[in-house]
Amino acid sequence: MEFNTFDDAYLALLRSGDYRTAEHFVAYFGRLIQIKLRARVRASHEIEDIRQETFVRVLAVLRSSDGLRQADCLGSFVNSVCNNVLLEYYRSTARRIPIDDEGDEAGMPDNRIEVLATVLTEETVSAVRKILDALSERDRRVLKEVFLDERDKDEVCRDLGVDRDYLRVLLHRAKSSFRALYSKNLCSSKKFKQAVSI
Repeated sequence: MEFNTFDDAYLALLRSGDYRTAEHFVAYFGRLIQIKLRARVRASHEIEDIRQETFVRVLAVLRSSDGLRQADCLGSFVNSVCNNVLLEYYRSTARRIPIDDEGDEAGMPDNRIEVLATVLTEETVSAVRKILDALSERDRRVLKEVFLDERDKDEVCRDLGVDRDYLRVLLHRAKSSFRALYSKNLCSSKKFKQAVSI
């Protein structure tokens, strides 16, 4: 299979909803995603569900006002979104698999699922920690208190000495900074660039 490189013009057409570009994008990455998933998911209808969910999420981000803007990161971005959807699938599958009272192996969840889920989760946690460390003290504090600690926003406002409207501004800035660093981290990550599947 021939691998494509993507430029800013391609990304702009994709973001604008150009039909031919979207058709090429889905055909190209659809084949790569299927190759990736065939080794990891047994049922063909579940492969298709994961593939479609990946495209829905990728296109939503691309078409958002602060979505991906670096064309050379497109492949690694699609791969990371697919990994996240796959991880969710593994978690939901693990919850659905009944464990036989007699310990029959047929009823036991596949250990590979647990291992991959753990690896993907550890990579995500590690990446998020690095990005948070690179943020300004204020951005890091706002994101941590609102999203990680889930503190009441009125309490956060009192601690920061700001009103709710300005807290929204601070959150918007902090999230934008986080996204920019996340995108940069994604592009430079050897793991994504060397991923076999995409």
